[in-house]
Amino acid sequence: MRLLLVSTSYPADAEDWKGRFIADMVAALAARAGLDVTLWAPPGVLPARVRSVATPGDQAWLARLLAQGGIAAQLRRGGLAGLAATGGLLARLHRAYRRGSHDIVHVNWLQNALPLWGSRTPALVTVLGSDYGLLGRPGMRAALRAVFAQRPTILAPNAAWMVPRLAADFGNVARIRPVPFGVARTWFEVDRSGVEAGCWIAVTRLTRGKVGDLFEWGDGLFGSDRQLHLFGPMQERLTLPAWVNWHGPTHPADLRAHWFPRAAGLITLSRHDEGRPQVLLEAMAAGLPVVASDLPAHRDCIRHGETGWLVGRRDDLAAALAGLSDMAGNRRIGAAARDWVKREVGDWDDCAARYAALYAELEARG
Repeated sequence: MRLLLVSTSYPADAEDWKGRFIADMVAALAARAGLDVTLWAPPGVLPARVRSVATPGDQAWLARLLAQGGIAAQLRRGGLAGLAATGGLLARLHRAYRRGSHDIVHVNWLQNALPLWGSRTPALVTVLGSDYGLLGRPGMRAALRAVFAQRPTILAPNAAWMVPRLAADFGNVARIRPVPFGVARTWFEVDRSGVEAGCWIAVTRLTRGKVGDLFEWGDGLFGSDRQLHLFGPMQERLTLPAWVNWHGPTHPADLRAHWFPRAAGLITLSRHDEGRPQVLLEAMAAGLPVVASDLPAHRDCIRHGETGWLVGRRDDLAAALAGLSDMAGNRRIGAAARDWVKREVGDWDDCAARYAALYAELEARG
């Protein structure tokens, strides 16, 4: 089966944090027998069996787009720059979809499906939480419905909580099949025997939506005895409190080797449109308790008081930090979180098997 996989994000090298989950997805799909995988994405190191079909011009353009925060950041900014970026992306994808020959197209992010217009190739479209903001734009739902109606289409959100909205908007022109992303096996191997009770971490892009209430609620809860270490790129101009230890962008190997083994837990108080945050799953797989804002995306994988802690106000955050300072309880919740990820999510090979079954369904219908 000839598969074209499309993504506007891909890590440039082993230390790049951008699009790491796409690299894991591509590697797992490439390892499956019977799949001939080609990739349209920014430049990066590819598995041996994967060929890039992005032209040098496409790759250079995508690399510049990533350096500016990606297409989602351009859409948020709006204006002429946002329109130019959107138009450039759609035009390049339109040409890419019509080059070569492929049996199935696997599209990551809804906006990247729009240039399929006019073709008949069966498509699987991965839907993430950030796509929900796109659906609110005028005409977007109608345009996507028209594209999906032209071919056998499966929408594959990475979390089940997204299914009702997608079914209501597209259920009569596409099949909805939730497919959770996998977790690299190395996360399950993290050794937390050296946990430091006063070390907490947050891993997030620094935007107002992603940071959420962290700085307001954390004031007075963190300091010299209980430290917060923040990792992620500054994508909006934010003022960081003096008690925040900001380390800038990071990459999974650094988190896995140096921070997850010592951290008492991970905090995410995002108010952003989340699907099922990959760093949250990786932390749970590593046995870290997660303290998260009470969003559908977080409720989808955290059982309050069992596999993590959901908070809706500052007092909840204070109670979570105090409760998880008891290392016996901390390790119990971390172990339950790891077991849940093993059972309900699995690794990337499990995810690739789920996708392969859907490709076969599309091929049969096509």
